[in-house]
Amino acid sequence: MSTKKQANGTDRISSLDRRILSIISRNARIPFRDVAEQCGVSRAAIHQRVQRMFDDGVITGSGYHVDPKSIGYSTCTYVGLTLEKGSMYRQVVSELDRIPEVVESHFTTGRYTMMIKLYARDNSHLMELINGQIQEIKGVAATETLISLDESIKKEIPIDD
Repeated sequence: MSTKKQANGTDRISSLDRRILSIISRNARIPFRDVAEQCGVSRAAIHQRVQRMFDDGVITGSGYHVDPKSIGYSTCTYVGLTLEKGSMYRQVVSELDRIPEVVESHFTTGRYTMMIKLYARDNSHLMELINGQIQEIKGVAATETLISLDESIKKEIPIDD
């Protein structure tokens, strides 16, 4: 088995699993035979370990990332939401999930109850999303909008191998 439960309930992955993750997180399209060659194990072993990491929730997704600007979404925005009550979080998240432009939602500490990330085509579309949809959600008491001018860093969490 590639993962082991620690006493605190978190998963500890083996050094081979970490090596595999390090390789595939840099290039998700790399063939398993190349990963196997770099790790010094069989392709079947790589396949089994990757599948187990999917099953265990270590790897949570795969696929292609589309640049929002290339499909007409030029405005990346972070919105801090203050809820009437923190206990309304689940209902608000359910409503936010229905808005396709909302791509992330986080329950937070600090100034806001939650932070969301969304993409809009332009400022007019952004205003419709915030004023016409997000602020209309029951439980949302206030919002603060932060427009991203440029994404400077985007990477995966480092994996020690």
